[in-house]
Amino acid sequence: MFVYLDNSATTKQYEEVNESILQMMKFDFGNPSSLHRLGINAEKAVKEARKNIAQSIGANNDEIFFTSCGTESDNMALFGVSEARKRRGNKIIVSEIEHPAVLEPCKKLDKMGFNIQYIGVDTKGFVNINALEEAIDDKTILVSVMHVNNEVGSIQSLDKIKELINNYNKKSGTEILFHTDAVQSYGKLPVQTSYADLITLSGHKIHGPKGIGVLYIKKGINIEPYIYGGMQERGMRSGTENVPAIAGIGKASEICCKSLKTRYNTMTNVKKYLLEGIKNEIPDIKVNSPYENCISSVLNISFLGVRGEVLLHTLENSDIYVSTGSACSSNKKANSHVLRAMGLSDKEIEGAVRFSFSEFNTIEEMDYVLHHLKKGVSQFRKLGSFR
Repeated sequence: MFVYLDNSATTKQYEEVNESILQMMKFDFGNPSSLHRLGINAEKAVKEARKNIAQSIGANNDEIFFTSCGTESDNMALFGVSEARKRRGNKIIVSEIEHPAVLEPCKKLDKMGFNIQYIGVDTKGFVNINALEEAIDDKTILVSVMHVNNEVGSIQSLDKIKELINNYNKKSGTEILFHTDAVQSYGKLPVQTSYADLITLSGHKIHGPKGIGVLYIKKGINIEPYIYGGMQERGMRSGTENVPAIAGIGKASEICCKSLKTRYNTMTNVKKYLLEGIKNEIPDIKVNSPYENCISSVLNISFLGVRGEVLLHTLENSDIYVSTGSACSSNKKANSHVLRAMGLSDKEIEGAVRFSFSEFNTIEEMDYVLHHLKKGVSQFRKLGSFR
């Protein structure tokens, strides 16, 4: 049996997405800026994808900007806002458990003279709202907090954060912007423009292609362009559009957002089944994902006395694919900054494994996973007792 449980890292493309991409690569391969029929067909595909994504979050078509990935969208938001508003203030507030696509640009911005303030989280990965409120001042130009954490699945209260920012803006007469990375929530939870002024989305997390992302920018908000050139994407992100990937994300958005509730319920059921099985069959574990306000696609558990990386490769031998954390940081030796911020010990972090689900997972697969997981944990704990 083949069981893929690393869907937070990337997802398998829908067959309809493959067909859309192939159509653009084989037949409608023109440059969307060209005036002939092939160019017009390509332009139509871009417009259709833009419309699909805009409708899925309640946006206007001209508020949707295509990028190369979620990472670029995050970078575009952070650097674009910083450059446009640096004369008004220099403070940027982010949570300690943001994706590296936010944290690494913040390190660069810090070197450029911006004041980056990091807000802590509790033991279940929820941002400290009181600390955020205390941090906001008249020098603040941007707050960036992810919608759903990619490692543990905690769902942040974006409505409370947005309300807090709006209240400060009204009271002070200023305009602090709010950005959220919704890469892990889009296609699983409702994502609406009311959540934030800038929203990051990604194609390959919703059964679309890799190498394509989206940044929603609320109408009336001006940020500096990120890439200059031929004025594509209304001058915000120049460069010939990746039409096959754009068509792919448009199709993936159309499919997954139409069946949001059904897909979410499927993931909820398999996650619950696996979690209960692990709790009943395997002792000495620590469930790192919160039980409430947690997305159905992510389950993070520490198996005490076992190295998560070793367990990952053991499961791989049985064609079970899991993760020990963010795929974007898996090649680094440093421990998870998310679990560290949540207060986990070194041993708890070392034994952490992330299971991330999709609509294609089944209860039968979870039985298979549980069998091999229990066997693997037991073997390594026995080996550990002889050291």
